[in-house]
Amino acid sequence: MSFVIKLTIKQALPVAKRSCPIIQNIYKYTTKATTSNENVYDSFTDWETLNKKKKINKAMKAYLDRAKEHDEFMKRQHFEYNIGKRHLANIMGEDPETFSQKDVDRAIEYLFPSGIYDPAARPLMKPPSEVFPARKAAEFDEAGRPHHFLFYTGKPNFFKLLYDAAENIQALQSYEDKVNRKKEIPNPNEKIELGSTVWYTKDELEQMLVERINELEYENFKLVMERLVTLPYSYRFKEFIEKYRKPLAAQRFALEIPKPSYDENGRAFITTYECLRKKARGDVTILSPGTGKITINGKDITYFEDVQSREQVIFPLIFTGMQDKVDVVCNIEGGGPSGQSGAIRWGIAWGLRSFVDKAMLESMQVAGLLTRDHRRRERKKPGQPGARKKPSWNRR
Repeated sequence: MSFVIKLTIKQALPVAKRSCPIIQNIYKYTTKATTSNENVYDSFTDWETLNKKKKINKAMKAYLDRAKEHDEFMKRQHFEYNIGKRHLANIMGEDPETFSQKDVDRAIEYLFPSGIYDPAARPLMKPPSEVFPARKAAEFDEAGRPHHFLFYTGKPNFFKLLYDAAENIQALQSYEDKVNRKKEIPNPNEKIELGSTVWYTKDELEQMLVERINELEYENFKLVMERLVTLPYSYRFKEFIEKYRKPLAAQRFALEIPKPSYDENGRAFITTYECLRKKARGDVTILSPGTGKITINGKDITYFEDVQSREQVIFPLIFTGMQDKVDVVCNIEGGGPSGQSGAIRWGIAWGLRSFVDKAMLESMQVAGLLTRDHRRRERKKPGQPGARKKPSWNRR
């Protein structure tokens, strides 16, 4: 039957091809050599596919080219980073396979000593994903078809997150109904403990999703996730929930803060040893309650002659409002006034952690009181008069 239809079409086309350009193209195609078993309708479809030329918009082509260049750039950066990390491990005499980012930071600090105060200005070697801002990959192909099924929402990653959360809620509800029919109860030992963590902030969530969201959308995110957490069997999706939570900042100090001891008079005290700054070394004892008396090597605050050093010592007490509530006893040696006052300042702040609340602890961390100052005098460089000074150069 198909053979008869094919002959009929081929006989009729020469007559009509003069009056219609479309039929001319069909005639040219049908006159090509084909096998006797070939279906004429399949032949027309193949012809249309072969002769259909998809034109790519210039803007789309530029977009795809930029996405491709960025992907190649990141691959090249990751490759160079891994090569550099292996070289660094060999220099430090360690195993490249187990050389972690913490080891990289330690090696950079050792090999490239710097006295620059701002950490961002010091030499560093970080993974490319931390150095270069995240960018979205190409969201559609050359034909204009989007890869993501939520592309037309404008924020596919965010709505995919809500979609996954809703699916998890439905799955937990179905599982709960199934378990209730068996008259079983949730295991209390597997309950998720979220007291020490909080949800990502709006900015952190935007950075994670590589999308901009408004306040209402962020509130919807928290609302959906809170509903997921309140379900009895939410521990089944513990990994999904913890992916969008972070530990509290104050929680980092919870295990480190020691409990004060008590002397024969019933006064609470805490002693901080190894208070270091430059070449100064000492220990600081905080006693509570007190009157604000400060003793440094058997002398009062006048141990330091300059006002700046005195301000360094009393700053943690004034910042926390404890200047009239505790006494301070310091034993310090080595270094000069700047190093000794810096060591005492850090020791006082470190000891006051046991006498302040969590809110003040957060404020102290933000103010930099709990961060040790590792700056030292920068070493002299070979071939130079000093650490940074260069030899004079005369043009003639």
